[in-house]
Amino acid sequence: MADEKFLKDELKGFVPTPTAADIIRDVTRGSTVLKLGNVQPMTTETKKFPVMVSGPGAYWVGETERIKTDVAKWIFPEITAKKIGVIVPCSKEKLEDATIDVFAEIRPYIAEAFYKAIDAACLFGTNSPFTKSIYSSASDSGAIINEGTNDKLDLDISDVMALVEANGLDVNGFAAGYALKNSLRKLRDSNGNQLYVTGVDTQTLYSQPIEFSRTGAWDAKKARAIAADWKYAIVGVRDEITYEVLREATLQSVTMEDGNPLSLAENDMVAIKATMRIGFLPVKDGAFAVLAPKAGA
Repeated sequence: MADEKFLKDELKGFVPTPTAADIIRDVTRGSTVLKLGNVQPMTTETKKFPVMVSGPGAYWVGETERIKTDVAKWIFPEITAKKIGVIVPCSKEKLEDATIDVFAEIRPYIAEAFYKAIDAACLFGTNSPFTKSIYSSASDSGAIINEGTNDKLDLDISDVMALVEANGLDVNGFAAGYALKNSLRKLRDSNGNQLYVTGVDTQTLYSQPIEFSRTGAWDAKKARAIAADWKYAIVGVRDEITYEVLREATLQSVTMEDGNPLSLAENDMVAIKATMRIGFLPVKDGAFAVLAPKAGA
């Protein structure tokens, strides 16, 4: 095609729109926070999001009596989008390929790196640019229970849910690490029915969706599971992904067979640096509660 662009001629810029949209969809499918949270589009670096923290009341009214008025309480937290980046090494021959084909091939690697970093930062504050994480929000409100508080895991989880419910909120989903799956499969109610149910597209616990965060994102030392009213976990997503081709860099995080870092020039390779912008803020501490590992574990 006459308008086809090749990587060697387009060494930096925006990832082609269709592929960028595919990458963002892959990130959303892989990220626990993006699947459960309140995801909002961002077109600028900062954005204020209206959040109603208490609604208007209704009153019983007698004949000819004036109806009382009440005002809903709103807050307008401001979220700032932060840059997240990944570098994917590839052969120098990729420079001869069409830009859209290159990104279609490395798309899974970009998406996986993004969603692991997003979950780690938003859930636990790991390497995070954000002021708060879901774990720190629960910690600030004292909403943490250790596994083993009761003699059964399902009762521990119920108590964690109660911490959210005590604030007048409903748990509408769970996040957990993969290590919890085996324990959940063994849970039964008093009639012998499974409490943890797996379907074709959904997994539920206490009839609420549960998402398992990928290995590398979940901090098993801090939490076994998180129960939350996830509409108070606001995630702002900018729909553009930028890229830059690196040809001379040394990648300290990539070790070659000789034990030395990858030098793109010496190893006759290139690397593609992709970046996107994400904003995050848990806006209500009482909306999050954590089931922590057993004391002393």
